[in-house]
Amino acid sequence: MNQQQGPQIRFITRPQAGLLERIIFFSLGLIVLVAAFFFIGIALIAGAIIAGVFLIRWWWRQRKLRRETGDSWVEGEYTVVESAIVDQRPKDKL
Repeated sequence: MNQQQGPQIRFITRPQAGLLERIIFFSLGLIVLVAAFFFIGIALIAGAIIAGVFLIRWWWRQRKLRRETGDSWVEGEYTVVESAIVDQRPKDKL
């Protein structure tokens, strides 16, 4: 008797990795993980230092501007060079 079988599905898989290959991939992955950890740590420290410098600079400029303006009064002298009449129309036509 001839029995018909349905279509067969074949999966192409690579052979199981050996012990030496697993150890090498594990050690490389661990090295990449440690390097990424240190890179992120250094980047965060550098960002904190840059932010601190920026904030100190901003505080220093604000402090300097407050000292220069004092109480926000500007004092000075002036001389009238020529007096002018601003509105020459009669008051009854306003």
